[in-house]
Amino acid sequence: MAEAPHLRFEGVTKRFKGPRRRSPPVLALDGVSFTLPPGRTLGLVGPDAAGKTTLMRIMAGLVEPDEGTVEVLGDPVAQIDRSQVGYMPQGGGLYAELSVRQNLELYARLRGIEPEESPERIAQLYRLTGLAGFESRPSGQLSGGMRQKLAMACAVVAAPRLMLLDEPSVGVDPVSRREIWQLAQELAGAGSSIVWTTSILDDAERCDELLLLHEGKVHYAGPPGGLAQRAAGRTYSRALGTARPRDAVQALLEQPEIVTAGIAGDRVHAVTRAAVPPGPDWQVAKPDADDGFAVSLDTGVVLPPSALAAAFPVRSADPAVPAIAAIGLSRRYGSFTAVQDISFSVSPGEIFGLLGPNGAGKSTTFRMLCGLLAPSGGRGTVAGRDLTVARAQAREALGYMPQKFSLYGDLTVAANLKFVAGAYGLSGSRAAEAIERVVGALGLEGYFASAAGALPLGTRQRLALGAAVLHTPPVLFLDEPTSGVDPLIRREFWHHINAIAARGTAVLVTTHFMNEAENCDRLMLINQSEAIAQGTPAELRRLARGMAGEPTLEEAFITLIRSQREEAAA
Repeated sequence: MAEAPHLRFEGVTKRFKGPRRRSPPVLALDGVSFTLPPGRTLGLVGPDAAGKTTLMRIMAGLVEPDEGTVEVLGDPVAQIDRSQVGYMPQGGGLYAELSVRQNLELYARLRGIEPEESPERIAQLYRLTGLAGFESRPSGQLSGGMRQKLAMACAVVAAPRLMLLDEPSVGVDPVSRREIWQLAQELAGAGSSIVWTTSILDDAERCDELLLLHEGKVHYAGPPGGLAQRAAGRTYSRALGTARPRDAVQALLEQPEIVTAGIAGDRVHAVTRAAVPPGPDWQVAKPDADDGFAVSLDTGVVLPPSALAAAFPVRSADPAVPAIAAIGLSRRYGSFTAVQDISFSVSPGEIFGLLGPNGAGKSTTFRMLCGLLAPSGGRGTVAGRDLTVARAQAREALGYMPQKFSLYGDLTVAANLKFVAGAYGLSGSRAAEAIERVVGALGLEGYFASAAGALPLGTRQRLALGAAVLHTPPVLFLDEPTSGVDPLIRREFWHHINAIAARGTAVLVTTHFMNEAENCDRLMLINQSEAIAQGTPAELRRLARGMAGEPTLEEAFITLIRSQREEAAA
């Protein structure tokens, strides 16, 4: 007799109370139906607030549907055997103050496993995750990639038949993403199934099946190749030529016939609304899942010129005077060196990208240049102000969007923006105009009275970006601004970032998405606290070419990082 599906959803609907009194209920899921056979991996994708996390929580038995049928491992979800289902929530669900060992043992006991009675399983988890030797370290002090691996180990400590992983690779670098995917396959037992929620379509393409959700409804169900084929005949590319990459993309995004556009190596890539090339030099290109995603959710709305950028003054500062400069910056914590002798400069109007694995030292470098952390050696300048003697003045000249959402979760969007405006010296009509501008430009009108902590992830990121640019600063620091958001929101963010830079604002950005890094004028690659490569995206690809043929920027990133690690270990 064939084994029952590990998941069966039939006509599942879920509503939640409206965010305000007398507001209508929010329809999170609307008649969702699908099955997941044993031994298969299902990729769950969709834009912000599509219903993905609600669906995962129903699978885990944490939320009851209002209508429809849900079966898990062949039984009604109400009878779920929790030892057979491993659930990794978005954010990991770790206790930051507890050590690696304490977190793992706590989750083991919650699953009915005494660690001392299962030493082989615990040892296997330490070995597969690479956490052996870190057992005593508090989980809050781990790099992003290591935290995700620990969270996954905690979720699957009981070797469940069904693994529910909500954004397991969010906020981690390309090397760690591949390692986390491989770890999930190794941790899954024979015949186990995996549900993998992700905003990264490269990850989704590795799954056996995809489920695309939007506004609570299934918009696609099938193999990854089928989603990509939705853009067949509407995907084109041409040689970049002498155009600056971000200028070429920006010009395309504001054309009404273009759905989305980006840089792929030395070529410009575009998806059109009709099967017509954007111009005479364009060639038909093979579509990918990102292209199919964009076509499936295209509303026909054209990206207007950035209203955020329009408020920035056109700055024509002397390019010989850097807007940002790091001169031999170093930061040590006792015997541990987080950043070692980092030097670079960013001109007005330039976008400079810091790349590197989790824990390489990028955010520490950011914090030193923002005046939030004193360097152990070297110095930094922002807008001509030396951070060692004029830290307060330097902070006034910059906007900072940190990696971790740092606004007040209990305050409304309106209250947060008013607070930030005051902190930047904006008051009265100037503050009101600035707030109205960012709210309109970033689509925050419907959330103005909502608590910031209750916002969907993409909306929180929009709010954080809006807060960083309220005062139209000459220098902008963006630490992983698009982490965890879907490809369409990433397109929107870079539309604003490119337009802001075009008016003369210097932008320093970190990102784990190499297709985003192609928008940068120059890049620095950091690993193990040191700079290992610097140049344009094309120069970094050429640097790795002898190692990996004709690499993409992501392949170049992986090649250069692994080469440096091998040299350090030799």
